[in-house]
Amino acid sequence: MVEPHKHCPVCGTPIPMKERVCSSDCEKVLTQQQKNIRKSRIMLFGVIVIFILVWTYFMYFK
Repeated sequence: MVEPHKHCPVCGTPIPMKERVCSSDCEKVLTQQQKNIRKSRIMLFGVIVIFILVWTYFMYFK
């Protein structure tokens, strides 16, 4: 029987349940991916806010 494990989200290597990633290289890659995702979400939120502000301006100050 296989002992309980999970897989590294970066490279797919089996790792113990308590570990997050298999190596420091994968930790760096995962951290960079998370930063990129956070940056993309902030940019999307900013675009939506700008769109709403422009729409509101044209609705009330036409």
